Amino acid sequence: MQTVKHRWQALSGPLKIGLSFALIAIIATIIGIFRDPGTPVTAWSLIVGSLMGGLTWGLVFWAIATAAVTVENDVAASQGDAPNDRAS
Repeated sequence: MQTVKHRWQALSGPLKIGLSFALIAIIATIIGIFRDPGTPVTAWSLIVGSLMGGLTWGLVFWAIATAAVTVENDVAASQGDAPNDRAS
């Protein structure tokens, strides 16, 4: 448990946001597959649906968070302030 907590704390802010939204998308996809009577509940549909939703949402929200951090760092640098968080 300690290594998971340590690894989570070592991640950058945008990466944490991307992973969090990916997890939310995976959970929503699994719930949607079980609730829709027209979707066959198979391992294939669960895996493909989770990968598509999780990767898409995770990548989009990671990119948005990275852009926000980069803009904030650029604004802080132009005003002579030290940046708060690194996007890398």
